[in-house]
Amino acid sequence: MIATQTLHGRKVRLSPRSIEHAEWLARWLGDPEVRHWLHASEFRPEELTREALERKIRDVWADPSEVRFAIEADGAPIGDIGLLGIHRAGRAEMSIVIGEKPYWSRGYGADALSTLLRFGFGELGLRRITLIADADNLRGIASYARCGFRHEGVLRAHRLRYGQPLDMVAMGVLREELAALEGDGERS
Repeated sequence: MIATQTLHGRKVRLSPRSIEHAEWLARWLGDPEVRHWLHASEFRPEELTREALERKIRDVWADPSEVRFAIEADGAPIGDIGLLGIHRAGRAEMSIVIGEKPYWSRGYGADALSTLLRFGFGELGLRRITLIADADNLRGIASYARCGFRHEGVLRAHRLRYGQPLDMVAMGVLREELAALEGDGERS
């Protein structure tokens, strides 16, 4: 589905993804250090071109079960975030990439995630948001936990990274858990 509104966090702005974002996505996904942590690490080179990513953006616009935003800071895109598999029963899966490395480990991803969670639980009325992360992505897992996600299990040898099986961690957050966390003032 096409995101129709811009969302504002403390450090970031989530703007509806446009065709122009394909250029940024192609650059980020072309960087092995960025792609390392993403499911895209197994994409074929032809799936990472600007043209292929433009087609994917158009496909997302036509898909009512997916909504994506560009993460912007300092007036430029720094990443991408979205909800996938949005289900009428009130659940979705979250995905995120901070493609601009100078913004890594500085709270931009956590702010984008918190902003998306408020949108998902508020505007979309979701009751549950999940994610799966590479088990060795300790920086990401710690950030997700600070945003309210809880460890729910391990998916053994779930995906391949450079042809090698890799465990992934399943995490989730429920609407009432996030509301309690925000009510306690635990999130910064």
